[in-house]
Amino acid sequence: MWFSWMLLLASLALSTASSRSREWAHHGAAMFADLTPQEMNAVRDYLYSCSELGLTSARDKSLKKNSILLMELHVPRKHEALRVLDRGQAKPSRQARVVVQFGNQAVPNVTEYIVGPTSFPRSYQVKTFKGDRPIRFESRPISTVEYEHLSKVLEKVGAKANKILQESTGFTYGNCTNRCLTFSDIAPRGLAPGERRTWIMLQKFVEGYFIHPVGFEVLVNHKDLDHEKWTVEKVWYNGQYFNSVEELVEKYEKGTIDKLKLPEHDEEDLYSTYVPRGHMNSPTNIHGAKLVEPQGRRFQVDGNFVEYAGWSFAYRVRSSAGLQIFDLRFNGERIAYEIALQEAIAFYSGDSPAAMQTKYIDAGWAMGTSDFELSPGIDCPEIAHFVDLYHYYDSDKPVRYRNALCIFEMTTALPLRRHFNSNFHGGFNFYGGLENHVLVIRTTSTVYNYDYIWDFVFYQNGVMESRVSATGYIHATFFTENGLNYGTKVYNYVLGNLHTHLIHYKVDLDIAGRDNSFESIDLKYVNFTNPWSPEHTVVQSKLHRTQHETERSAAFRFGKKFPKYLHFYNPNQNNKWGHKKGYRIQYNSHANSVLPRGWREENGIPWSRYPLAVTRHKDNEATSSSIYTQNDPWEPVVSFEEFIRNNENIVNQDLVAWVTVGFLHIPHSEDIPNTATPGNAVGFFLRPFNFFDEDPSLASRSTIIVRPDEKGQPKVQRWTPEVVGHCVSDKPFFYNGTYAGV
Repeated sequence: MWFSWMLLLASLALSTASSRSREWAHHGAAMFADLTPQEMNAVRDYLYSCSELGLTSARDKSLKKNSILLMELHVPRKHEALRVLDRGQAKPSRQARVVVQFGNQAVPNVTEYIVGPTSFPRSYQVKTFKGDRPIRFESRPISTVEYEHLSKVLEKVGAKANKILQESTGFTYGNCTNRCLTFSDIAPRGLAPGERRTWIMLQKFVEGYFIHPVGFEVLVNHKDLDHEKWTVEKVWYNGQYFNSVEELVEKYEKGTIDKLKLPEHDEEDLYSTYVPRGHMNSPTNIHGAKLVEPQGRRFQVDGNFVEYAGWSFAYRVRSSAGLQIFDLRFNGERIAYEIALQEAIAFYSGDSPAAMQTKYIDAGWAMGTSDFELSPGIDCPEIAHFVDLYHYYDSDKPVRYRNALCIFEMTTALPLRRHFNSNFHGGFNFYGGLENHVLVIRTTSTVYNYDYIWDFVFYQNGVMESRVSATGYIHATFFTENGLNYGTKVYNYVLGNLHTHLIHYKVDLDIAGRDNSFESIDLKYVNFTNPWSPEHTVVQSKLHRTQHETERSAAFRFGKKFPKYLHFYNPNQNNKWGHKKGYRIQYNSHANSVLPRGWREENGIPWSRYPLAVTRHKDNEATSSSIYTQNDPWEPVVSFEEFIRNNENIVNQDLVAWVTVGFLHIPHSEDIPNTATPGNAVGFFLRPFNFFDEDPSLASRSTIIVRPDEKGQPKVQRWTPEVVGHCVSDKPFFYNGTYAGV
């Protein structure tokens, strides 16, 4: 009796602790919620009232102005957040990170501020970077106003070269109707710090213009804040370089250069469009399979707090870089404090100046703000929970991005586990199986031509997957014979340029607490005398564990041997069987380095040297990249190499794993019109490794067991009601596609 009472009291205590843990997680999630439009407007109005800042509209046509470039949530420091999440204390005041461009002063610069509280702002302070590096004005992201001035420069170029463009392409830039040219700009903008020189290539302005280059590129110097002083420094036409548009025109008229003549543009050519063509055997009067929720939704969303099958987490979408999750827990135990996208790059090769200069570093294009509307039934299932997002970037007010994030449960159509136990006489002893349902939180980034689909996937057995799928248009340049060394011909005059995608994540693991260690596990052969047959030897694999004690020892270089198992564990917490409670990172990646170490632009992306690096958590090492790296990779504001340079001890510490995944893409005919997602998805898994005493998905009541009864007939045992029949969403398809100010 006494023992029963003790068990009951222990059960009640555990239930109370679990309830309190859930309550605190829910309570703290709002710390990580993105700024609301009301908060954005309050911060803007406050900063505008600070006369010493001299702020004006971001859309003012002058570049000699002080204006807000970006506004987003400033996340509290980790120890402050944990007091809320683990003790239920009051949340700290919400603050905003604001990026201000100071163009209207003697020495133009970019300064970041922390402003708060966001509900009624009353103070601001300068936000500094590690090492107090200043932000060069030339490293700022390009704005809408600057693009407008660039377009005017191109109109002047187009007017001077009108005859050349008309005769060569059948299209013109400016003063045109349905045969117009558009442009794409290339980054980084120069070859050294302090420059702002951009190669711009012209394309036919038709559907899918990304793959319609016309063999005309110009280098524009737009560093001066007086746009009237901008100059064209180089012109590339049909594989030939010229020092000015005038030189090109003069030599073209004299007939002393190789002239270009593209094939006549065919309006019926569907090359770059989505219009169906070709033969397909699937019937057109029958829909394919659909995802349904026969008895309703099994996950809960409250603001930015999500719960599903033992999982809970908070999410946000950082305007600068994209999707983040915080306080990731399974059955109330924290697995990770933060898992966050940091950067995505695509480094290209080619024969034209635009192609050889293209080294896209996408946070520099405010990758997080390019999360446009998701389509029900295509981008996400019709049954998904859709969320609007709000960004304040290169604008004077918040902008609403309708249905830009979705959350849904789906079946993978593959069992989470199963076994058929044969009796080897034409029958079976039992069959057991568990259907595999997962929760997905998804957003996208359409950074110019490419579309990245960002997923965090949560499995019922305590596994989390981070995945990015690449699609969209390839980055294409004008075809030259030498270009075949750098890609594939995909149209009469178009080269699909080879490139490497790298995606970088921050994974702040807290395995059974903040004090974690890291080891790698490999196999090595052992050779010993066979104990039951001494005249023979046994050769087999044996576990070989390496404890990594310093940051440098845990920074693995691309091109070097990479361990099979990457194990993060709590040295102070054991499971039932005496093993250290841990999680491992498992890669799905074909990544490699993009440039030699220390080579010019590579200095801006030192994280790309390592598929994995492990550091001690520091609040001043919150991100491994910045929005300024794209236009100043040579002397970046944030240098990841400094995170590991001091080579600190990482045993029994609060650890952060920096994970880099990616793939090489050599474009091919099947990338026309678009790169497809199959085979173009990379990422990583967080998998429990002795964290639990057994598979936690045993708690799922979706299990089915079948055993023969006394008469040998199958007897089905199940814990959830059987679903008979089908259903689809009763909501008609709707897609708006717009995003606008609030």
